[in-house]
Amino acid sequence: MLGAKAALGDDPIARSGVGGSAFASVGRRGGRGRAEAEAVPAAPERLHKVLAQAGIGSRREIEDWIIAGKVSVNGLPASVGQKVSGADKVRVNGSLVALRVRQRVPRVLLYHKPEGEIVSRDDPERRTSVFDKLPRLRGGRWVAVGRLDINTSGLLVFTNSGELANRLMHPRYGLQREYAVRLVGELTAEQRDKLLSGVMLEDGEARFGSVFDKGGEGTNHWYHVTLGEGRNREVRRMFEALGITVSRLMRVRYGPIPLPPRLKRGMTMDMSEEEVATLQMELSRVSVALPDSVSVGPVSRQVQRRPARTELGQPRKRRKPAL
Repeated sequence: MLGAKAALGDDPIARSGVGGSAFASVGRRGGRGRAEAEAVPAAPERLHKVLAQAGIGSRREIEDWIIAGKVSVNGLPASVGQKVSGADKVRVNGSLVALRVRQRVPRVLLYHKPEGEIVSRDDPERRTSVFDKLPRLRGGRWVAVGRLDINTSGLLVFTNSGELANRLMHPRYGLQREYAVRLVGELTAEQRDKLLSGVMLEDGEARFGSVFDKGGEGTNHWYHVTLGEGRNREVRRMFEALGITVSRLMRVRYGPIPLPPRLKRGMTMDMSEEEVATLQMELSRVSVALPDSVSVGPVSRQVQRRPARTELGQPRKRRKPAL
């Protein structure tokens, strides 16, 4: 689908068409914009899940700590798969953890990452980290949902819930990542077909779910591509495998979460509790894989070889692709 060159210029966010959705009001400057959610009693749950929800670490990290004997329940070594309730006393490395007997909707933070920042807390070279730009979090820590390399900009999602982060990242849910890619020159029909059918990389075959022409000026040409996984530098490596130079790469959507057009580079924005609750509700309905039909914000594109998408909470409708 060709974009209007003169109207869109060189702005990949404008080209994405995001906004005007159920999550169009995501976050507000000058405040967290989060309403109070009704708390509900928590039934006994698996230990690693409870600790992840408390922001202690990711589920995988916590399982490793349990195996290593660093976690105890009521004075006894914990076991993987053990269930706990608010009446249990859980300690990690000897420190008592306050379990959430009544659980609130987790916090989800969106960050517009500029180029030149890394997604890591520990860096021997002491380069600027995205974690240096995030607001402080009491009683927990931010968990990054996926990564972007130092030369890639765009949407990063953070949460204080290890459980929610796991659901957003786990390969079995197949959440789509959408990228705006600026190339030197235009793709040929053969190159486009190859990117859709599969490109062999050193760590296995990779393919885009969709490739759409967004126009451009001069030698620069913009495309939007989607992926259902997040291997290291995968988008760049796919184009490089075909001898194509990527001059700019920007993530404009992660799963059902679009990059808000008003979120400037280097700025953060909270999703409201209503938006987070809607996101959790949709994810909870998924038993094997999240369908491509789930979307919290319409994105200006067609999706090839995939079912028609719907808005959150709306009945499924078949739509003709835009021309």
